[in-house]
Amino acid sequence: MSSTMWATTSAKPTPLSAKASSRRSSLCIVRCSLRDLRDRISSVKNTQKITEAMKLVAAAKVRRAQEAVVSGRPFSEALVDVLFNINEQLDIDIDVPLTRVRPVKKVALVVVTGERGLCGAFNNNIIRKAEQRMEQLKQLGIEFTVVSVGKKGNSYFQRRPYIPVDRFLESASLPTTKDAQAIADDVFSLFVSEEVDKVELLYTKFVSLVKSDPVIHTLLPLSPKGEICDVNGVCVDAAEDELFRLTTKEGKLTVERDTVRTQTTSFSPILQFEQDPVQILDALLPLYLNSQILRALQESLASELAARMSAMSSASDNAVELKKSLSILYNRQRQAKITGEILEIVAGANALA
Repeated sequence: MSSTMWATTSAKPTPLSAKASSRRSSLCIVRCSLRDLRDRISSVKNTQKITEAMKLVAAAKVRRAQEAVVSGRPFSEALVDVLFNINEQLDIDIDVPLTRVRPVKKVALVVVTGERGLCGAFNNNIIRKAEQRMEQLKQLGIEFTVVSVGKKGNSYFQRRPYIPVDRFLESASLPTTKDAQAIADDVFSLFVSEEVDKVELLYTKFVSLVKSDPVIHTLLPLSPKGEICDVNGVCVDAAEDELFRLTTKEGKLTVERDTVRTQTTSFSPILQFEQDPVQILDALLPLYLNSQILRALQESLASELAARMSAMSSASDNAVELKKSLSILYNRQRQAKITGEILEIVAGANALA
């Protein structure tokens, strides 16, 4: 009989355990004292203040990151115009190391991640994109190595020694040309020394405050005309940027969108070059490489801050809902206690009468 009872009780462990756990959780909330509920409400309020402050800080940093992207845009556009017109005026193909196309046997993947967490699925998305690209290269029989940029990516690849990593790099809170130069020097040496035949840049492209896309761009070999392309060879140079600024509307924080078209001076078609075209391209192409890496770092930072702003906004909303439900529970329990005390007083008065 005992074995039968044991079999009967163990035959349905999942529903019973689920019901018991849900009943225990509900009873735990109901049985909390008024002091415990007050402490819980106070804790939720403090958490809401912290998430609201982090949201505003991230919003202010997003604005600065977008301004950095836009301010560097005229330089990149002018550099593209110079490279394009140099190639238009040349009738012969020039052999420059950064534009040399070779059969691809090994690929370097530059993976740009964030420096901190609390930004939703931002870091997971770009790491997942890198894993998918690694799997594609394995299926094609092509070797690869990783250049990791960012603390989150560094910690991820350090815990996986089976993934070949060439170098671990960390970026500053606001990317500078020095940070871009460190990455450019590493990929330049890998490509020129023919250790790798192609360099791909994986970063998160900033689309809007609520959307960012992990993308893969071919960094090396460069196009002689100063274009940066994706893995399919499609040019992905942006012609305009979107700015998002925070304003107050009816006492609430809102976001307004502005589209900024980059204005650059036209390149004179009659301009003549005194130096040899090879020397000019040797000087301009590394400069353009640095500018593209810097822009990718800036866009990745803007995407990270926007993701953190969105995550903190969701956390603040959840805190408001939790505070509301706890306040209702607190009021009900307090009212029940007051009603019980009144009933006790009335019962005592009736007993004495």
